[in-house]
Amino acid sequence: MRDAPVSAGAWRLLAFLTAVNVLNFVDRTLIASLAPLLIAELGLTRTQIGLLAGYGFIFFYTLIGLFLGFAADRWRRIPLVAAGLALWSGMTALSGLARSFVQLAVPRIFVGVGEATLTPAALSMLGDVFPASRLAMATGVYYTGIPLGAGASFIAASYLAPRFGWKACFFVLGAIGLVASGALLLFREPTRNDSPEAAVRADRPGFRRLIQDWIRALARNPRLVLAMLGGALLCYGAGSALHIVTWLVQERGYTFQRATLLAGVIGIGAGLLGNVAGGAFGDWNARRRQNGHLWSLIPMTLFFAPIGMVFYSLPPRTPLFYLCWFITSAGISAWYGPLFAAIQELAPAHTRATSVAFTLLVINLLGVGPGPLITGIIGDTRGLSAGLLLSVGVVALALVPFGFALRERPSS
Repeated sequence: MRDAPVSAGAWRLLAFLTAVNVLNFVDRTLIASLAPLLIAELGLTRTQIGLLAGYGFIFFYTLIGLFLGFAADRWRRIPLVAAGLALWSGMTALSGLARSFVQLAVPRIFVGVGEATLTPAALSMLGDVFPASRLAMATGVYYTGIPLGAGASFIAASYLAPRFGWKACFFVLGAIGLVASGALLLFREPTRNDSPEAAVRADRPGFRRLIQDWIRALARNPRLVLAMLGGALLCYGAGSALHIVTWLVQERGYTFQRATLLAGVIGIGAGLLGNVAGGAFGDWNARRRQNGHLWSLIPMTLFFAPIGMVFYSLPPRTPLFYLCWFITSAGISAWYGPLFAAIQELAPAHTRATSVAFTLLVINLLGVGPGPLITGIIGDTRGLSAGLLLSVGVVALALVPFGFALRERPSS
């Protein structure tokens, strides 16, 4: 069967949402990019950096994001995302005035609130304009915002901070986001592609109905719960990797400028390859087997986890070190496309944005939040190498819930 055609408008929407997601992760990663300078100038610890990069951002991001997922299933999504983009960009600029941990933490909370508007609404819109056979690819392209944004954040820090100071990074990137929020309003809201039973309703379902339908889906299909748990374990490693620049500077002997530049270049190249290849691999499996998107996460984890373990154990500045760094960076986000495609396939169509928001809640609170915090605590006591090695072991544990998910059958 040939794939359904994709309109030019769908590709334009995907391109702009991906660009906004790039900016999302540029702003989100700035704390990690500037961590050695913040430690030196503001007297922060690795644990505090882990808190700012993790729970200080993630708690409000995921909590508010769940309600914004409900909002995206009810209301227009383009204005919702534009308002969130303006909020997080303004708070990013305000972070440049910080002189203490608390003064960084407070704007960080509102950066999280603003960024929470983006992904549930964006993936919902992509689900409306792309056919199921191309959805993992589209989701994978959208999630190239992670490596592109993180890499651009490192590169911006390597250029701006040595010349103009770390505060300039916050000011410049905040201003760019405010301009982008206005440009987003030029796009037309996609027509919703609901399930037949939802489409016949006169109005969009209310919050209570969305919650009831989502809870019912979780009860009937344990694969949803197991897929989210596996995603959280994968996210733990991605969150821990936010300490990469501090690790390179303090434990591998790189200068700040070289560490951030290398992290940016490798992160962009490897991340793009990982996201696109991961999405294509998920779609390839989905066309050939039942639950193929979910199944594809198992061989991906088996491939990337051992290489990550080798990378964090190697001495620096060798060809093998850089090769393993590249592959590990590719694996940090390669699984996003297949995971979220699987979630959207398993969940009721009219709860698509709610499903994404709830999945983000689980993987962020159980993965992205504790990853940098626990790694930072271990880094303050035993060194970041020990914390990063442990994070790869946590990633490997994702094989367990994914394996059980493939054996589960939804109840009638």
